Amino acid sequence: MDYQAIIDHFYGTGDSELKRLLMVHSRAVADKALRICDSHPELHLDRQFVEAAAMLHDIGIIQCDAPGIFCHGSQPYICHGIMGSKMISDYSRHSEPSDWLDAIARVCQRHTGAGITRAEIMEQQLPLPLPDDGSEPYMPETMEEKLVCFADKFFSKTRLDEEKSLEHVERSLAKFGKAGLTRFGRWREIFR
Repeated sequence: MDYQAIIDHFYGTGDSELKRLLMVHSRAVADKALRICDSHPELHLDRQFVEAAAMLHDIGIIQCDAPGIFCHGSQPYICHGIMGSKMISDYSRHSEPSDWLDAIARVCQRHTGAGITRAEIMEQQLPLPLPDDGSEPYMPETMEEKLVCFADKFFSKTRLDEEKSLEHVERSLAKFGKAGLTRFGRWREIFR
């Protein structure tokens, strides 16, 4: 899969501060995820898919309002995952439909925090739509989804040149409640 063509489709072929930020952040996430893939052959992770998903997981930031990271869209930043999912789904409908693109759209939608449950959305009054069927549309399910979500927690978009320590990641997640921190802890045991 040519993830660069998808990025160029939405961000243009030239350089911009936002595209550079997206590329540097996503490459760092992809590299960490790939190191984990290589360290855990027993997990039978799809390495090519993990790389493409990690490179595209934040594609939706372009539609969000976060001027500190060059994002001048209209959506709240917490919606970048769902916006990215819609962008990838639309791209898939207008190009060659692909199971990989459908799966990448799910990674986009499910990578925020350590996943976000229905209960967390309602308790925190987050502006994320919930389906009526009771499903958990913002919770990573596959091992690849969990891996991209996990690797993403170690990299900020404001300090592109550094990887956060495990302790820093855990402190950041703890601010949003114990459930996310517990999920992250389970992933840490799998991916260590």
